[in-house]
Amino acid sequence: MKIKKITTERLYLIPFTIPIAQEVLNQQYTILSDMGLNLSQGWPDEDMMETLPRIVTNLELVEEPSGFESWLIVEKESKAIIGDIGFKGKPDPEGSVDLGYGIVDAARRKGYAVEAGAALIKWAFKQQQVKVITARCMHVNEGSTKTLERLGFYQKVIKEEMVHWFLLREPGSKTINALSQFKILFHFKP
Repeated sequence: MKIKKITTERLYLIPFTIPIAQEVLNQQYTILSDMGLNLSQGWPDEDMMETLPRIVTNLELVEEPSGFESWLIVEKESKAIIGDIGFKGKPDPEGSVDLGYGIVDAARRKGYAVEAGAALIKWAFKQQQVKVITARCMHVNEGSTKTLERLGFYQKVIKEEMVHWFLLREPGSKTINALSQFKILFHFKP
């Protein structure tokens, strides 16, 4: 499945490729520049740099981006990369994928994380194998808490300093029955 960018009202979500990830890891931005993209101040941040080796590892497991890896968040108007969003790999056997995201400081509190998250969630739930999307954030992270609540996530459990969240495929979906909902809701993966 060839993955193209996802377009929202104000954003483009562009899937990472191995060459893009490796260039960013080496602090080279030729491919991104050739795509007409600009770097926002603060991107890539420390978290992104730390995540890039895992992004490369996930991409090496597939012939081309599947959509279940990471995506660049690009502001349409400025063509600036303002963050990243994605899943930590393909769905597990129970149909669960874990969502993560980050937005540069200057672009926070403008609804970009919600807009990008909603678009990626919509894409994910169109994939038959996805039954639930999970997420985690520090319990003191009010911004992420508000973002996840706006996206419709429910708190599953608080473990140590992390809040674990879940979002089920829309009720009435043929792919989720009561038993699988029960298993998903009460199955905890640390």
